[in-house]
Amino acid sequence: MAPSESHGQAQSSGSRLASIDVYRGFVMFLMMAEALSFGRVSEKLPGNGFWAFLDHQQSHVEWVGCVLHDMIQPSFSFLVGTAMAFSVASRKARGQGWSGMLGHALWRALALTLLGVFLRSTGRSQTNFTFEDTLSQIGMGYPFLFLLGDRPWKIQWAALAAILGGYWLLFAVYPLPGANFDWAAAGVAQDWPHHLQGFAAHWNKNTNAAWAFDGWFMNLFPREKPFLFNGGGYSTLSFIPTLGTMLLGLLAGQWIRSDVPGVERVRKLAMAGGALLVAGLILQWTGLCPIVKRIWTPSWTLFSGGICFLFLAAFYSVVDLWGRGRWAYPLKVIGMNSIAAYCMDHLFGGFIRKALDTHLPKGVFQLLGSAYEPLIRGALMLAVLWLILFWMHRRKIYLRL
Repeated sequence: MAPSESHGQAQSSGSRLASIDVYRGFVMFLMMAEALSFGRVSEKLPGNGFWAFLDHQQSHVEWVGCVLHDMIQPSFSFLVGTAMAFSVASRKARGQGWSGMLGHALWRALALTLLGVFLRSTGRSQTNFTFEDTLSQIGMGYPFLFLLGDRPWKIQWAALAAILGGYWLLFAVYPLPGANFDWAAAGVAQDWPHHLQGFAAHWNKNTNAAWAFDGWFMNLFPREKPFLFNGGGYSTLSFIPTLGTMLLGLLAGQWIRSDVPGVERVRKLAMAGGALLVAGLILQWTGLCPIVKRIWTPSWTLFSGGICFLFLAAFYSVVDLWGRGRWAYPLKVIGMNSIAAYCMDHLFGGFIRKALDTHLPKGVFQLLGSAYEPLIRGALMLAVLWLILFWMHRRKIYLRL
């Protein structure tokens, strides 16, 4: 997720750039809104297209493709880069030296990585050393983002091309499974319907270069049992193309900070978004690289990055350029305390749900009928989380790294 510090600085006034907080709050809300349990409502209302659609948008795709829920993690990562464009300039203006900023970046990277491991270990009998969590992925790429944060834009674009090109090549040269491949050891059925064919098969689930790396790397840590595969196909090395997503956010933040008129900033964001989205689609249509979020393929970096550009252009236009941001205050409350919201959702969600069941009569959850009981319970849980964040916001209590 996108950790918050004084990175919402407007380009000239030094005040927070509200659209960044609102966008961050929006994607955080999408994550927290899993509590609404659209899938369970849809199961109880078979044949209802509306709830089936919401269920689909709240569930990650199995492999190739994208729904709204898949845009949460790339948006977090993108906004880290956007934030970097402001935080580096702000720290320089306060007279902080390069070594001090590097030390902060390294500390932040370590803290984010370990916080991701900690949250993934909740409820486990021992530390669950896994690094595909959003926070860990951001943390591992953060030092490299910082080193590129104040470089000329040509170097930043060249770094992006090198990251995506090198990561594509790593998968492209890794050999495909042979006739005697042990599919059970990879946790994928040989007849899994989402297997890709032809050249695109280099990006299949748990038979790719990143899976092979984790077969070695993950077993360097103490584990309950040897690591064989990740059930969702996620991998540690995804932090490399995730760095590409953060670089795109950095470039977007630099455009917003530029001295050109606001309308021109929006035009550049929108044009870049459209171009990136099309580039990602072309890579998939040609079979050169499928759009797969779970292993963060280069085409996914481009495709999802394009959508992030378009989201940012929309939020910036409405909230900052047109000054129509009152409606977004609930999202801003979440976005300004994103680390707190992230941790609360992971650590306290279950406790709040049980407390509601304990202290409220069952009839409260069935006001709209039994089919909507999960929805009402989830909505009340979200309300409690938001009220805590609102209380913190009013007292200017922000959890930052």
